[in-house]
Amino acid sequence: MAELKDLTKRSENYSQWYNELVVKADLAEQSAVRGCMVIKPYGYAIWEKMQRQLDDMFKATGHVNAYFPLLIPKSFLSREAEHVEGFAKECAVVTHHRLKTSPDGKGVVVDPEARLEEELIIRPTSETIIWNTYKNWIHSYRDLPILCNQWANVMRWEMRTRLFLRTAEFLWQEGHTAHATREEAEAEAVRMLNVYADFAEKHMALPVIKGIKSANERFAGALETYTIEAMMQDGKALQSGTSHFLGQNFAKAFDVQFINKENKAEYVWATSWGVSTRLMGALIMTHSDDNGLVLPPTLAPIQVVVIPIYKNEEQLQQIDEKADKIIAGLKALGISVKYDNADNKRPGFKFADYELKGVPVRLAIGCRDIENNTVEIMRRDTLEKQTVSFDGIELYIKQLLDEIQANIYQKALALRQSMTREVNSYEEFKEEIEKGGFLLCHWDGTPETEEKIKEETKATIRCIPLDSDKTPGKCMVTGKPSAQRVIFARSY
Repeated sequence: MAELKDLTKRSENYSQWYNELVVKADLAEQSAVRGCMVIKPYGYAIWEKMQRQLDDMFKATGHVNAYFPLLIPKSFLSREAEHVEGFAKECAVVTHHRLKTSPDGKGVVVDPEARLEEELIIRPTSETIIWNTYKNWIHSYRDLPILCNQWANVMRWEMRTRLFLRTAEFLWQEGHTAHATREEAEAEAVRMLNVYADFAEKHMALPVIKGIKSANERFAGALETYTIEAMMQDGKALQSGTSHFLGQNFAKAFDVQFINKENKAEYVWATSWGVSTRLMGALIMTHSDDNGLVLPPTLAPIQVVVIPIYKNEEQLQQIDEKADKIIAGLKALGISVKYDNADNKRPGFKFADYELKGVPVRLAIGCRDIENNTVEIMRRDTLEKQTVSFDGIELYIKQLLDEIQANIYQKALALRQSMTREVNSYEEFKEEIEKGGFLLCHWDGTPETEEKIKEETKATIRCIPLDSDKTPGKCMVTGKPSAQRVIFARSY
């Protein structure tokens, strides 16, 4: 039990707290491949719930799933100059197609005669292979729009990695859509941004700010990148989802044209959008505490755990009968329950373990509880305990889960609001950025000023907010005119 609870405190070393928690809560671990992770069953169960909810939201907006190859011909990446420049340093390259036994008979070596005529890139993202495919699918305006999504893995050769937040290989979804008009494509990019924001706030209990990326921070090959930005408990920002308006760049690169209603050839308009297992990092860092994970009930693999406390088999049998009725009632309401009557661990160990794993509600039932027709309930978000009657307990727990979901969202929102402030001078900015949080500042709109701020303070423009005050002002660095305040922060 000591090992389970022996977490570094957030106030002592937030980074170490995070790294320990991911491992101790059985979410993920390092693999034998540098920079790649093993997502363990409990961590993957959370990702599955995210995936299932997002997939439903995509399908509700008319999208369908497809799958495209992992390997991309190198020449495809050369066709869109900005795109290849953005990803060139992160690409893993397949050069040969065969191994052979080494001459000394010990192990295998690459067969030098099996070199590929053209190298293949393990996908860092799939725009190029997908737009090469769309060329075969799109001929007329009647073929549009195409609203495809794929659930996949990608590889970006990261040098500094952290479980979930930044790994060389990660899981994600990537949507790729094709449209007949600019207006339709731009509307799609914004629509998917709103889908991401709804998912983050309603299911992850993660408050986010919707905005547009600056030119320096834009996705390689996009005309506009929309983003949702979240703030972690240590005051750093985390980009939690992006949606890109790609214009006609990829259609031109892969010569994807269609015959419009006027019988004229025109290039297709495009979007792409994605979220990844980085959302797992956001979930952990937004809500968890010094005792372990705190999971929003909507994404918790186990929403309620029931733990019997007994001294002999006769007592256990009594508790089993009572627990079975409660569990049946909860399951009928769509609540996921685990009854842990395993006899190889003490109740105290189980309490600590489920607390560490962030199970939202814990029920402890002993023989005295059955005599009194009551049960002890603990909620994970506040660690408060209550003794409640068995009568109507199922509806009580359902309401409690809703209350926990709302409470952890409000707690995260209150923290973000307390750490969001306006800054008007560059000297003040340099002081305030050390404290963390979101700084609302005027910026003159130039990449040069943005780069200067990044070099001197390690802060970047997280976004130009969509839903904020558009009052003009003067750039805090140059004094030149500024259209509105933008959000600066240090980030993951």
